[in-house]
Amino acid sequence: MLRNLTVVLLLSFCAQAETHRLLSTPKTVHWGYYDAATPPVLRIRSGDVVEIRSSMIPGPEMLERAGLPADQVEPGLREIFGAVKDRGPGPHILTGPVLVEGAEPGDVLEVRIESIQLGLPYAFNLFQPGYGVLPEDFPYTRLKIIPLDLKRMVGRFAPGIEVPLRPFFGSMGVAPPPELARISSAPPWIHAGNLDNKELIAGTTLFIRVHARGALFSIGDGHAAQGNGEVDLAALETALVGTFRLTVRKGMKLRWPRAETPTHYMAMGFDENLDLAIKMALRELIDFLSESKGLSRDDAYMLASVAADFSITQLVDGKRGVHAMIPKAIFTGR
Repeated sequence: MLRNLTVVLLLSFCAQAETHRLLSTPKTVHWGYYDAATPPVLRIRSGDVVEIRSSMIPGPEMLERAGLPADQVEPGLREIFGAVKDRGPGPHILTGPVLVEGAEPGDVLEVRIESIQLGLPYAFNLFQPGYGVLPEDFPYTRLKIIPLDLKRMVGRFAPGIEVPLRPFFGSMGVAPPPELARISSAPPWIHAGNLDNKELIAGTTLFIRVHARGALFSIGDGHAAQGNGEVDLAALETALVGTFRLTVRKGMKLRWPRAETPTHYMAMGFDENLDLAIKMALRELIDFLSESKGLSRDDAYMLASVAADFSITQLVDGKRGVHAMIPKAIFTGR
Protein backbone atom coordinates (compact mmCIF):
# COMPACT_ATOMS: atom_id res chain seq x y z
CA MET A 1 0.00 0.00 0.00
CA LEU A 2 2.77 2.44 0.98
CA ARG A 3 4.67 1.59 -2.20
CA ASN A 4 1.59 2.27 -4.33
CA LEU A 5 1.08 5.63 -2.60
CA THR A 6 4.72 6.54 -3.26
CA VAL A 7 4.34 5.69 -6.94
CA VAL A 8 1.16 7.78 -7.18
CA LEU A 9 2.85 10.76 -5.52
CA LEU A 10 5.89 10.44 -7.80
CA LEU A 11 3.74 10.27 -10.93
CA SER A 12 1.75 13.27 -9.70
CA PHE A 13 4.96 15.24 -9.16
CA CYS A 14 6.31 14.35 -12.61
CA ALA A 15 3.02 15.31 -14.23
CA GLN A 16 3.10 18.73 -12.56
CA ALA A 17 6.74 19.50 -13.42
CA GLU A 18 7.14 21.69 -16.48
CA THR A 19 9.87 21.78 -19.12
CA HIS A 20 11.28 25.12 -20.20
CA ARG A 21 13.68 26.13 -22.97
CA LEU A 22 16.25 28.89 -22.68
CA LEU A 23 18.35 29.94 -25.67
CA SER A 24 21.53 31.99 -25.55
CA THR A 25 20.70 35.48 -26.86
CA PRO A 26 21.70 39.06 -25.98
CA LYS A 27 18.67 39.22 -23.67
CA THR A 28 19.34 35.93 -21.85
CA VAL A 29 23.08 36.13 -21.09
CA HIS A 30 25.34 37.94 -18.66
CA TRP A 31 29.01 38.24 -19.48
CA GLY A 32 31.86 37.55 -17.09
CA TYR A 33 30.20 37.68 -13.70
CA TYR A 34 27.86 36.20 -11.13
CA ASP A 35 25.76 38.72 -9.19
CA ALA A 36 22.64 38.39 -7.03
CA ALA A 37 21.38 41.67 -8.54
CA THR A 38 21.23 40.21 -12.07
CA PRO A 39 17.54 40.05 -13.10
CA PRO A 40 16.33 36.51 -13.84
CA VAL A 41 15.52 35.71 -17.47
CA LEU A 42 13.35 32.71 -16.55
CA ARG A 43 11.26 31.79 -13.50
CA ILE A 44 10.49 28.13 -12.73
CA ARG A 45 9.14 25.97 -9.94
CA SER A 46 11.25 23.55 -7.93
CA GLY A 47 11.44 20.26 -9.82
CA ASP A 48 10.97 21.80 -13.27
CA VAL A 49 13.26 20.90 -16.16
CA VAL A 50 15.14 23.50 -18.17
CA GLU A 51 16.89 23.00 -21.51
CA ILE A 52 19.63 25.65 -21.75
CA ARG A 53 21.98 26.48 -24.61
CA SER A 54 25.38 28.03 -23.97
CA SER A 55 27.50 30.32 -26.11
CA MET A 56 31.26 30.22 -26.62
CA ILE A 57 34.08 32.69 -26.64
CA PRO A 58 36.24 34.13 -28.27
CA GLY A 59 34.66 36.47 -30.79
CA PRO A 60 33.71 35.72 -34.40
CA GLU A 61 36.70 37.62 -35.83
CA MET A 62 39.20 35.62 -33.78
CA LEU A 63 37.57 32.35 -34.85
CA GLU A 64 37.73 33.40 -38.48
CA ARG A 65 41.40 34.38 -38.19
CA ALA A 66 42.08 30.88 -36.85
CA GLY A 67 40.59 29.41 -40.01
CA LEU A 68 36.90 28.91 -39.25
CA PRO A 69 34.76 29.77 -42.30
CA ALA A 70 32.59 32.82 -41.64
CA ASP A 71 29.39 30.92 -42.42
CA GLN A 72 30.17 28.45 -39.59
CA VAL A 73 30.14 31.15 -36.91
CA GLU A 74 26.83 31.03 -35.08
CA PRO A 75 24.61 34.03 -35.90
CA GLY A 76 23.65 34.16 -32.24
CA LEU A 77 27.29 34.58 -31.23
CA ARG A 78 27.65 37.55 -33.57
CA GLU A 79 24.51 39.08 -32.05
CA ILE A 80 25.81 38.66 -28.49
CA PHE A 81 29.21 40.14 -29.30
CA GLY A 82 27.52 43.06 -31.05
CA ALA A 83 24.83 43.79 -28.45
CA VAL A 84 26.21 42.92 -25.00
CA LYS A 85 28.48 45.74 -23.83
CA ASP A 86 28.34 45.16 -20.05
CA ARG A 87 31.19 42.67 -19.67
CA GLY A 88 33.57 41.36 -17.05
CA PRO A 89 35.50 41.07 -14.92
CA GLY A 90 35.62 37.41 -16.08
CA PRO A 91 35.57 36.04 -19.63
CA HIS A 92 32.55 33.71 -19.72
CA ILE A 93 29.23 34.21 -21.49
CA LEU A 94 26.65 32.73 -19.09
CA THR A 95 23.06 31.88 -19.97
CA GLY A 96 20.61 32.81 -17.21
CA PRO A 97 19.97 33.40 -14.44
CA VAL A 98 17.06 31.06 -13.78
CA LEU A 99 15.04 31.86 -10.65
CA VAL A 100 13.79 28.76 -8.82
CA GLU A 101 10.71 29.53 -6.75
CA GLY A 102 11.03 28.73 -3.06
CA ALA A 103 14.82 28.76 -2.94
CA GLU A 104 16.05 30.73 0.06
CA PRO A 105 19.54 31.41 1.45
CA GLY A 106 20.76 28.34 3.32
CA ASP A 107 18.83 25.89 1.12
CA VAL A 108 20.57 23.68 -1.42
CA LEU A 109 19.90 23.69 -5.15
CA GLU A 110 20.02 20.20 -6.62
CA VAL A 111 21.11 20.39 -10.25
CA ARG A 112 20.43 17.07 -11.94
CA ILE A 113 22.16 17.00 -15.32
CA GLU A 114 19.80 14.90 -17.40
CA SER A 115 21.47 15.31 -20.80
CA ILE A 116 24.18 17.27 -22.60
CA GLN A 117 24.35 17.59 -26.37
CA LEU A 118 27.00 19.16 -28.56
CA GLY A 119 25.75 22.34 -30.19
CA LEU A 120 28.40 22.74 -32.89
CA PRO A 121 30.54 20.50 -35.14
CA TYR A 122 33.73 22.17 -33.93
CA ALA A 123 35.55 23.33 -30.82
CA PHE A 124 38.65 25.38 -30.16
CA ASN A 125 41.59 25.43 -27.79
CA LEU A 126 43.40 28.60 -26.83
CA PHE A 127 46.35 29.87 -24.84
CA GLN A 128 47.26 33.51 -24.23
CA PRO A 129 50.15 35.52 -22.74
CA GLY A 130 50.17 35.55 -18.94
CA TYR A 131 47.77 32.64 -18.50
CA GLY A 132 47.98 28.88 -18.12
CA VAL A 133 50.49 26.84 -16.15
CA LEU A 134 53.47 27.76 -18.37
CA PRO A 135 53.05 31.44 -19.36
CA GLU A 136 56.83 31.90 -19.39
CA ASP A 137 57.16 29.19 -22.06
CA PHE A 138 54.27 30.38 -24.25
CA PRO A 139 54.20 34.22 -24.14
CA TYR A 140 51.95 34.58 -27.18
CA THR A 141 48.43 33.73 -28.37
CA ARG A 142 47.41 30.67 -30.34
CA LEU A 143 43.88 29.50 -31.16
CA LYS A 144 43.31 26.11 -32.77
CA ILE A 145 40.03 24.96 -34.33
CA ILE A 146 39.28 21.26 -33.71
CA PRO A 147 36.58 19.61 -35.87
CA LEU A 148 34.18 17.38 -33.92
CA ASP A 149 32.86 14.11 -35.31
CA LEU A 150 29.42 14.07 -33.73
CA LYS A 151 28.64 10.52 -34.85
CA ARG A 152 31.85 8.92 -33.58
CA MET A 153 32.10 11.38 -30.66
CA VAL A 154 35.74 12.28 -31.18
CA GLY A 155 37.59 15.52 -31.76
CA ARG A 156 40.03 15.42 -34.67
CA PHE A 157 42.87 17.24 -32.93
CA ALA A 158 45.47 16.51 -35.64
CA PRO A 159 46.17 13.81 -38.24
CA GLY A 160 46.40 10.56 -36.31
CA ILE A 161 45.14 12.10 -33.03
CA GLU A 162 41.51 11.77 -31.95
CA VAL A 163 40.26 12.94 -28.56
CA PRO A 164 37.19 11.12 -27.13
CA LEU A 165 34.36 13.58 -26.47
CA ARG A 166 32.82 13.77 -23.00
CA PRO A 167 30.82 17.02 -22.95
CA PHE A 168 30.21 19.00 -19.77
CA PHE A 169 29.63 22.59 -18.70
CA GLY A 170 32.71 24.23 -17.20
CA SER A 171 30.58 26.78 -15.36
CA MET A 172 27.37 26.02 -13.46
CA GLY A 173 26.55 28.22 -10.52
CA VAL A 174 24.15 30.25 -8.47
CA ALA A 175 24.34 33.87 -7.37
CA PRO A 176 26.91 34.62 -4.66
CA PRO A 177 25.87 36.33 -1.40
CA PRO A 178 24.23 39.67 -2.31
CA GLU A 179 26.65 41.74 -0.23
CA LEU A 180 29.51 40.67 -2.52
CA ALA A 181 27.80 42.25 -5.55
CA ARG A 182 29.43 41.33 -8.88
CA ILE A 183 32.17 38.71 -8.77
CA SER A 184 34.28 37.36 -11.61
CA SER A 185 33.09 34.29 -13.49
CA ALA A 186 36.66 32.95 -13.58
CA PRO A 187 37.34 31.40 -10.13
CA PRO A 188 35.08 28.74 -8.58
CA TRP A 189 33.83 29.38 -5.06
CA ILE A 190 30.92 28.76 -2.69
CA HIS A 191 28.48 29.54 -5.53
CA ALA A 192 30.16 26.80 -7.66
CA GLY A 193 30.62 28.68 -10.95
CA ASN A 194 33.65 27.89 -13.06
CA LEU A 195 34.37 24.45 -11.61
CA ASP A 196 35.86 23.08 -14.87
CA ASN A 197 35.21 19.60 -13.47
CA LYS A 198 35.15 17.03 -16.26
CA GLU A 199 33.20 14.55 -14.09
CA LEU A 200 30.06 16.72 -14.23
CA ILE A 201 28.65 14.96 -17.28
CA ALA A 202 25.08 13.84 -18.02
CA GLY A 203 23.80 11.60 -15.25
CA THR A 204 25.58 13.56 -12.53
CA THR A 205 23.94 15.71 -9.85
CA LEU A 206 25.57 18.89 -8.51
CA PHE A 207 24.56 20.29 -5.11
CA ILE A 208 25.10 24.02 -4.47
CA ARG A 209 24.29 26.07 -1.38
CA VAL A 210 21.82 28.86 -2.11
CA HIS A 211 22.97 32.40 -1.20
CA ALA A 212 20.23 34.59 -2.70
CA ARG A 213 16.47 34.25 -2.99
CA GLY A 214 15.56 32.17 -6.04
CA ALA A 215 19.09 30.71 -6.28
CA LEU A 216 19.60 32.40 -9.70
CA PHE A 217 21.23 29.55 -11.63
CA SER A 218 23.39 30.19 -14.71
CA ILE A 219 25.52 28.04 -17.01
CA GLY A 220 28.21 28.47 -19.64
CA ASP A 221 31.73 27.53 -20.72
CA GLY A 222 30.73 24.44 -22.72
CA HIS A 223 33.44 21.81 -23.08
CA ALA A 224 33.45 18.90 -25.52
CA ALA A 225 36.35 17.34 -23.58
CA GLN A 226 39.03 18.33 -21.08
CA GLY A 227 41.94 16.82 -19.21
CA ASN A 228 42.20 17.17 -15.45
CA GLY A 229 44.25 20.32 -14.97
CA GLU A 230 43.14 22.24 -18.08
CA VAL A 231 46.76 23.36 -18.12
CA ASP A 232 46.92 25.77 -21.08
CA LEU A 233 43.78 27.73 -19.97
CA ALA A 234 41.15 26.08 -22.17
CA ALA A 235 39.49 22.75 -22.94
CA LEU A 236 37.79 21.74 -26.18
CA GLU A 237 35.62 24.85 -25.96
CA THR A 238 32.29 24.73 -27.79
CA ALA A 239 28.56 25.43 -27.47
CA LEU A 240 26.38 22.89 -25.64
CA VAL A 241 22.71 22.24 -24.97
CA GLY A 242 22.05 20.89 -21.49
CA THR A 243 18.89 19.64 -19.82
CA PHE A 244 18.72 20.23 -16.06
CA ARG A 245 16.17 19.38 -13.39
CA LEU A 246 16.44 22.07 -10.70
CA THR A 247 15.09 21.13 -7.27
CA VAL A 248 15.22 23.02 -3.98
CA ARG A 249 16.43 20.88 -1.06
CA LYS A 250 15.21 22.34 2.23
CA GLY A 251 16.61 19.74 4.59
CA MET A 252 20.11 19.56 3.16
CA LYS A 253 22.91 21.70 4.59
CA LEU A 254 26.13 22.44 2.70
CA ARG A 255 29.02 24.88 2.87
CA TRP A 256 30.71 24.01 -0.43
CA PRO A 257 29.51 22.39 -3.66
CA ARG A 258 29.32 18.61 -3.78
CA ALA A 259 28.31 16.19 -6.51
CA GLU A 260 27.17 12.64 -7.09
CA THR A 261 27.84 10.63 -10.22
CA PRO A 262 26.13 7.32 -11.03
CA THR A 263 29.12 5.52 -9.47
CA HIS A 264 30.80 7.95 -7.03
CA TYR A 265 30.30 10.59 -4.36
CA MET A 266 32.36 13.72 -4.92
CA ALA A 267 33.71 16.46 -2.64
CA MET A 268 35.53 19.56 -3.87
CA GLY A 269 38.07 22.11 -2.73
CA PHE A 270 39.14 25.48 -4.17
CA ASP A 271 41.95 27.78 -3.12
CA GLU A 272 44.76 29.79 -4.64
CA ASN A 273 47.09 27.38 -2.84
CA LEU A 274 46.85 23.82 -4.17
CA ASP A 275 47.74 22.29 -0.80
CA LEU A 276 44.87 24.17 0.86
CA ALA A 277 42.49 23.10 -1.92
CA ILE A 278 43.43 19.47 -1.24
CA LYS A 279 42.79 19.92 2.48
CA MET A 280 39.41 21.51 1.78
CA ALA A 281 38.34 18.64 -0.46
CA LEU A 282 39.48 16.12 2.16
CA ARG A 283 37.63 17.88 4.99
CA GLU A 284 34.50 18.07 2.84
CA LEU A 285 34.75 14.35 2.12
CA ILE A 286 35.22 13.56 5.82
CA ASP A 287 32.16 15.67 6.64
CA PHE A 288 30.12 13.84 4.00
CA LEU A 289 31.16 10.39 5.23
CA SER A 290 30.43 11.34 8.84
CA GLU A 291 27.04 12.91 8.12
CA SER A 292 25.74 10.57 5.41
CA LYS A 293 27.37 7.24 6.23
CA GLY A 294 27.46 7.44 10.01
CA LEU A 295 31.24 7.09 10.29
CA SER A 296 33.32 8.61 13.04
CA ARG A 297 35.69 11.29 11.80
CA ASP A 298 38.59 8.94 12.53
CA ASP A 299 37.11 6.20 10.36
CA ALA A 300 36.12 8.72 7.65
CA TYR A 301 39.72 9.97 7.49
CA MET A 302 40.97 6.39 7.22
CA LEU A 303 38.42 5.44 4.57
CA ALA A 304 39.38 8.48 2.49
CA SER A 305 42.96 7.26 2.55
CA VAL A 306 42.21 3.72 1.42
CA ALA A 307 39.29 4.23 -0.98
CA ALA A 308 39.08 7.82 -2.31
CA ASP A 309 40.87 9.27 -5.32
CA PHE A 310 41.99 12.90 -5.26
CA SER A 311 42.43 14.65 -8.62
CA ILE A 312 43.48 18.11 -9.73
CA THR A 313 40.36 19.56 -11.34
CA GLN A 314 42.00 22.62 -12.88
CA LEU A 315 45.04 24.86 -12.32
CA VAL A 316 44.16 27.94 -14.36
CA ASP A 317 41.13 29.67 -12.84
CA GLY A 318 42.80 31.68 -10.08
CA LYS A 319 41.65 29.25 -7.42
CA ARG A 320 43.09 25.77 -7.95
CA GLY A 321 40.50 23.02 -7.92
CA VAL A 322 40.66 19.55 -6.40
CA HIS A 323 37.96 16.89 -6.38
CA ALA A 324 37.82 13.75 -4.26
CA MET A 325 35.80 10.77 -5.48
CA ILE A 326 34.82 7.74 -3.44
CA PRO A 327 32.99 4.79 -5.07
CA LYS A 328 29.43 4.03 -4.05
CA ALA A 329 30.03 0.30 -4.48
CA ILE A 330 32.06 0.07 -1.27
CA PHE A 331 29.01 0.92 0.85
CA THR A 332 27.43 -2.50 0.78
CA GLY A 333 25.25 -2.14 3.86
CA ARG A 334 24.62 1.58 4.20
